[in-house]
Amino acid sequence: MDRMNLLKLIKDNAEKPRTWSIKAEGDELVLYIYDVIGGFFGGVNAQEVAEALDEHPHATSIHVRINSPGGDVFDGVAIGDALKRHPAQVYAHIDGLAASAATGVAMAADWVEIAEGGMFMIHNAWTIVMGNRHEMTATATLLGKVDADINKTYAKKTGASTEQITEWMDAETWFTAEEAKEAGFVDAIADEEAQNRAWKLSAYKNAPQIEPSEPTVERPDFAAMERRLKLLEKSTA
Repeated sequence: MDRMNLLKLIKDNAEKPRTWSIKAEGDELVLYIYDVIGGFFGGVNAQEVAEALDEHPHATSIHVRINSPGGDVFDGVAIGDALKRHPAQVYAHIDGLAASAATGVAMAADWVEIAEGGMFMIHNAWTIVMGNRHEMTATATLLGKVDADINKTYAKKTGASTEQITEWMDAETWFTAEEAKEAGFVDAIADEEAQNRAWKLSAYKNAPQIEPSEPTVERPDFAAMERRLKLLEKSTA
């Protein structure tokens, strides 16, 4: 618990490019969750996501694109529930990282794929609490219930036993794309490489060292520029 806290996760990533948005393209919605989850912390606000989905009741498919280090478990559950309530087919695309609360969003989809080089992480719920022993005990009981609900969600998707899921959660397990597919958390590995993985993850005890993906830079076509320049010179001669 000394390093595993939500405030550290938020603080470490305060300067990172973070965004969430929803775009309508005909009968299709694309929901981008490229941010920490939790409106209280300035991240993805579950209520705003639910309201945005409600504005498109006739959409037939929703593509949720995820690159998130996690965040507030209850906001993650609320976003997942909003996706489940919508009549559209839901497809989750893990473009880089789905960690902690972000995995709950992915599990709400009918189909989940992960980019080659992407990662998927599950762990026990944790929180910050102050108070006497009674309040501490009550919080521990609540976390136990949250863990049990999360366990059921993972078990339903993967078919793994409760004991196996518990072992993975206790260990804070980081799955590569291939491992996530083998374990049953995702249905397929996408052809494209993982993008935008440059999250600071020291709030987690077992976080791997992830090299940031290099942005794709479109190189100028110098030959075409030279041809245009020659044409311009001729036209002004």
